Amino acid sequence: MTARTLTLLAILAAAAAAIFFFQSSSSEDGEKTRLTLTGSSTIAPLALEIAKRYEEQNGTVRIDVETGGSSRGMADARKGLADIGMVSRSLKADEADLTGHLLARDGVGIIVHASNPIEAITGAEVVSIYKREITSWEVLGGPDAGIILIHKAEGRSTLEVFLDHFKLDNPSITPDVIVGDNEQGIKTVAANPSGIGYVSIGTAEVAIENGAAIKLVKLDGVEASTATVADGSFPMARELNLVTHGDISEKAAAFLAFAQSAEVDDLIKGQSFVPPRR
Repeated sequence: MTARTLTLLAILAAAAAAIFFFQSSSSEDGEKTRLTLTGSSTIAPLALEIAKRYEEQNGTVRIDVETGGSSRGMADARKGLADIGMVSRSLKADEADLTGHLLARDGVGIIVHASNPIEAITGAEVVSIYKREITSWEVLGGPDAGIILIHKAEGRSTLEVFLDHFKLDNPSITPDVIVGDNEQGIKTVAANPSGIGYVSIGTAEVAIENGAAIKLVKLDGVEASTATVADGSFPMARELNLVTHGDISEKAAAFLAFAQSAEVDDLIKGQSFVPPRR
């Protein structure tokens, strides 16, 4: 083997080593700068917007946002599968192992099809509907049509807020349709002129602005809107929280501080949610 051949082999070996080192370093850097958020479909669109702005200001950080419901967010945070969970309600006493970081506030509103003449409903009427004591819209001054009951799946925070507010027992409810996220609930009501459901007020307002065939009805005489959530008058409101478990990394702490700052108030309002008092 000639000296020239040996030199060439040495150069190739050095180049291969350099490529391997660069790839390994890049992979490690990628792991160090990645944040994962999972959970509530209510919070996810807002979290995505906040993540985009944060990434623009911090070029070495990549943030992944995945839905799956608040239960997933809490479970993933506990198991270390996510740096931060998204939970669209207040934490309960038996969830004290998690730390909540208030992101925004939202209301859960009752929705019906846009063609339904019903403009308001009482809490007692909602309970009677979901207990199948009222089965026709005619009883409430609406059309002579059976009510199609649309309900949320287990693990959804909207369901928990709804059940808690109306003091309903979930096993006693026999819905016609079970839906997952808010978008699915809106689409289902929009496709059923006799339907009734409940979704995030902020999400519903955005959907209505975009032409969805639904409307929010007053609950116990109070307009279902982000304005009434903001002033505290709407009766079925909730917190939107980011949650963590145990000690968290500096990167997670930095993102949380940004997400809870006034720098994202415009994004919160843009999603029709209410910024927290700071």
